[in-house]
This record gives sequence, structure tokens and C-alpha cells, in this order.
Amino acid sequence: MLTLNCMKGVLRNGAFGSRNLRSAILSNPSIRGVNINAQLFNSRTNLQARFFHSENNPTKFSDDYEANSKNKYYVLSMFPYPSGNLHMGHMRVYTISDTIARTMTMRGFKVLHPMGFDAFGLPAENAAIERNIHPNEWTRQNISQMRSQLKDLSINFDWDREISTCDPEYYKWTQFIFLKLYQAGLAYRAQSIVNWDPVDLTVLADEQVDSNGLSWRSNAKVEKKTLTQWFLKVRDYANALHDDLDSLEGWPSNVKSMQKEWISPSKGIKISFDVQVPHGEKLIQIFTTRPDTIFGATFIGISPNSELIHTLLKHTSEKNQREVHEFLEQKNYHSNLAGTVGKKLGVNAIHPLTNELLPIYICEYVLDYGTKAIMGVPAHDVRDHKFAQVHSIPKKSVISNDTEKDTQKPVTEDGVLVNSGEFTGLTSEEARNQITKAILEKKRGESVEYFKIRDWLISRQRYWGTPIPIIYCKSCGEVPVPFEDLPVTLPLDVSFTGKGNALSSHSDWVNTKCPSCHGHATRETDTMDTFVDSSWYYLRFTDSKNDKEIFDKKIASELMSVDIYIGGIEHAILHLLYARFITKVLNNEGLLNCKEPFKALLTQGLVNAKTYRESGSDRVIHPDMIDLTHKDGLPRHKKDGSIVKVSWEKMSKSKYNGVNPADVIKEYGADIARLCVLFKAPPEVSLEWDVDGIEGPKRWVA
Repeated sequence: MLTLNCMKGVLRNGAFGSRNLRSAILSNPSIRGVNINAQLFNSRTNLQARFFHSENNPTKFSDDYEANSKNKYYVLSMFPYPSGNLHMGHMRVYTISDTIARTMTMRGFKVLHPMGFDAFGLPAENAAIERNIHPNEWTRQNISQMRSQLKDLSINFDWDREISTCDPEYYKWTQFIFLKLYQAGLAYRAQSIVNWDPVDLTVLADEQVDSNGLSWRSNAKVEKKTLTQWFLKVRDYANALHDDLDSLEGWPSNVKSMQKEWISPSKGIKISFDVQVPHGEKLIQIFTTRPDTIFGATFIGISPNSELIHTLLKHTSEKNQREVHEFLEQKNYHSNLAGTVGKKLGVNAIHPLTNELLPIYICEYVLDYGTKAIMGVPAHDVRDHKFAQVHSIPKKSVISNDTEKDTQKPVTEDGVLVNSGEFTGLTSEEARNQITKAILEKKRGESVEYFKIRDWLISRQRYWGTPIPIIYCKSCGEVPVPFEDLPVTLPLDVSFTGKGNALSSHSDWVNTKCPSCHGHATRETDTMDTFVDSSWYYLRFTDSKNDKEIFDKKIASELMSVDIYIGGIEHAILHLLYARFITKVLNNEGLLNCKEPFKALLTQGLVNAKTYRESGSDRVIHPDMIDLTHKDGLPRHKKDGSIVKVSWEKMSKSKYNGVNPADVIKEYGADIARLCVLFKAPPEVSLEWDVDGIEGPKRWVA
């Protein structure tokens, strides 16, 4: 990993200069710094256009892959969403990657340093509704603008390899990957509960629902709706995704820990409870890592997504069935009662060791993990305790622990068993072994290992995304689109009303012929999660113009893995996890030789700026309303002279602390701006942006 001192050394020896300037510096060993007339760096001169512009000094990886593979270095920064304008975070990450790319070039490596755009996504669709512009047009305009801005920054990318995920030439291969997953049994449909806007008739992401459970756009009360959606079986790769993290020596330990926690294997026991129903016996299986608390179970909780709900509900009254269905459709997870929302199912389970009757509840806090069911032990689990208090479920203490003095709080630590029949007096550790043994002997359970990671829900009820290549036929059922018919392209002649999915209303596109029987059929109208598009783009960069196959296996295998991947810590879990999953799948399918996509990872820190807030209300104040001339040196509000609070916070439009890189470049030039970004803080640490900090690099360059 490059240190800041290494970067400074590179800069002082010409890594930001043109090829001619760098050659001149390197050919003279006595030169240790750069001393150029300051006028050259004046914003009114044309030094950037003459020397530093990336078009005059392109990074292009030779087509002689075999010769280069032994001396290649693949530098990749996370490609941006084309929002229209670069921000300082972009400038920082691409400056870091450019410095590394130029350094490795100077060291004799054949450097691959490509760039593209993560171009699908909800913002483009929102723009279509709000600004009456087609998502395709809005996105293309933004890509053009951001490409120009990146070139103004003098970032040395190989633009010949540019990709955009919204191009049919790209998403054809995203669909190809989906079909490969489908063939391998790794893509399937299942029911899932979503946030539903009853006015706009659309699915909402969690962040589009406010704290009161209202839609961000229509202000309607958000409902819960069950939809059949597409999933990818990430869980099938859980062991490899977890264990192979140990081989990634170039990854920060905190990122590996975050991924391990997300995957999180748990060893425990699956226990079968009989269900008391009028006609025959039913079983409900729960998963627990704490069998020592089984005598404290006073209810059974099942996930709202559990398939058992409808099976068991048939054994209850029609009135109860209606009430449960209403609950499933209308319950709100975003209320102040989060973690306690639930509904009594109307049937009881039978405790396998005591034969006590335990009521079964649908509990929103029970995850789709393990068996999607838990035994509720209010005396010894925080979530169970909170739920039981709201629903007046009794608690039964079965663990004695001297460290917990508050009898109103659940005892969650190990202790000595009480009120546990023949196991009373055993320690928790002893009881876990003995109770597990007893349950296994009664054939009421089995020892299992589950992973916390969920399968990847990729369905999006949106237009601007990669179409899922599946066709539905009344005769043949679910039919994958043949490989030779890819891509399934998005129709451009759609209208946006803000209500529903624009694809669903495009009858000419939806209605098609079944590839199997040639009868009437309809297309899948869901599009893919944009994480699917970004889960493999680093592979396409190795052979981006190939129109015959996703990439040439020999070329991709010689250029992969990425030697250093640079991006924000906010992508430390999902994006990296999904990229690792897709790489492993393609390796198993024989399309790729490597098993991990990124050898080393650099997570750059945030770019922060001064933020002014009112002392009382904490309301953000625009910098134009701040008086910095008071004799005591304290910032004051121009409105009333009151002292305001100053803090360093992540740049944001809402905080009035954003800085446009274009303005900095216009004033100081790209290279001084980039020097400032590199010198202000080590790459992994948050950077506090202050215009005063530019003067030092400006003088140093001069």
C-alpha cells in the first residue's frame, strides 16, 4: 500500500507531469524536486492543456496481454454514478488512483487504469418524472459532462476501455451472467414483503419511507405488500465468502471484519415443536444457539415471510384469517414500535420437553434466517423481552447470574440453570451440551450451522435497470430467454407518470412469443438491482470491446485480479461481497481462473468541510450568513450576532458546505488542487477541506 510519503516522493519527481517533463526529471539524477516558473501554474496559462491533460499522456494497456501479464498492474477506482457533476470525494479517489497508476508506470509496470459509469438507477427515473426528461437522455448528458470534468482533472484513464452499464453492449452480458446463475440453480423466485406506495403504485426502498411510515413523494401511508421476486443464492457460497477473506492480505482488517460479521456463521440446534391443530400434526422448526434457555420459552416467533403462516392459518377461524391477512398487508415497520410489531397467529406450539402450550406470533423482528422461526425467551433475550412486554407475554427466568442486578432486564449472559427440570444446577455451557443431547435422543432436532447472510434480492420494480431475461408462458411456465436472443433491450418509447412501473404498461414490449412453444407469453417486467451491474464491471474492463463473449477467458485470467481497488468504506459490505460472489460463480462456471476479484483494497476517507449551525436549534446556516470579522475571532450569525457552532462534516448540499472541484480547478489549476488533496491527509483518513490549505501546495509547486 502506498504511503503518503511515497506519494509525495512520486509527486516531487514528476509523476503528475507530462511524459516529456517526467523523462527530463528522471534522466537527471541530481534533480530531487520540480522547480518551474510559477507563471506556468497560474490559472490563466495553458499548462494543463499543453502537458498534463490525460489525452496527451494516455494510459493504454498494450494488446500483447501474454507479454504484459507478468508485469501488469491493474489499478481500479470505483466507477461513479453519473449524477452530472463531480464532487470532492470523486476528486480525491481518482487523484489517489492516478498517483498509484503513474507510480507503477514509472516503476516499469504495464498499468491498466480504466474508467466507466455505473449508469442505471433510481435517480434517473426520478429526474424523468420531475424534469420531464427521459432517463436515457438525462444519463447520457451526465456521462458526457462527467467525462469532460474527469479529463479536466488530468486523470490518466484509459478511455478506450470506457463502459457504461446502461449500454445494451454491456447489459447483454449482465443478462448472460443471470442466465448462467439460473442454469446453475442459483437464481430463483420467492415471495418477499416490500414497502408499497398505494398512491404511486410502486415499491419503495427503506430510505424512501420516513420515520412516520409515509412515502417520500406521495406522502401516502406506506403498506406492506407481498410480491414474488427474484433472488440469487449467495448463501450457497457463504462458506467460501467467509473463509477466503483470510487470504486477502491486502484488505484492511476492519473491512474483512465487517464482511465476516455480515456473513456470520452460527452453530446451534434446530428444534422441532409440534403444532396443536385440529386435523393432524404439524411441525414448526426453530433455530437457536442457546438451547440452555429452552425451559424459559414462552412463545414461538415466526418471520412475516415464513411459508408456515398460510399453512397454519387454515386451521383457524375465518375471522382470525382475515385479521392476520390485514396485518400482513398493512403492518408498518417504520413506527416508533419497531421491533415489537406482531400478531398472534391463533394456534399453539407444544414444548418438546415440557409439553406446555406456547402461542405462535408473527414477529417483524424475526429475520429470514435459519428456519425463519425462533423460540421466544423474554427473560434471556433483549428482543424477545421487548416484544413480550408489548404483547403481555409472560416471562420465565431459567438462568441465574449474579452480574445482572436489575431484575427487570433480561439476563443474557451465561450462568447457572434454574427452573429447568433435570438440568437445574448445570452451568449454561454444560446445559447446552446436555439439552442438545437430550433433544437429539428424542429425535426432536439436529445440530446445524446457519449463516446470517441472506440471499440477494435483485428484483426492482423500476424501468431504468437491466431487464431480467425471463419469459412467462401459460403452457411452459418460467422460460429463460435464449442466449442468442440477448440482449433484452429496454424500450425507449415509454412515458413516466410517477405511478407504477413504466415497463408494465408497455404492451408491445411485455407481450412476446415463448421461446419453447412459440405461443403467447409475457416478459418479466422487474429489472435488476444496480449492484448486479457493478458486480462484474472490473472483468469487462479487461476486454471491453469483445462483442462475441463476455470476455476472453485467457485475457481476463491474465489481467485479473485487480491489484488495488480504491473506493469508499460505505461499499465495504454489499458491493464487495456481491463482486466476490460473482467472481466465484464465474470461476466455478469455468469462465475465469481467479477466485477473488481484488488483491488489495484502499478505502479512502471522507472529504469534510466546515459546517455552521445555530447554537440552539442546530439548524444549518449558509456560509454567506456568517460574520468572521468579529474582534473576538468567533463566527457569528449576521442576522442577530449570535455565536454559531462550527464542525467538520461530510460535504453535502444540505449542509451548504459542498465545494465544486471545477471552481477549485478554475482558480488554482488541477494539479495544485490534486496536490492539496494528497498532502492534506493520508488516503485512509478523513480530509478537512479548507481553501487556506491550497496556498502551501501552490508555493511548493512554484
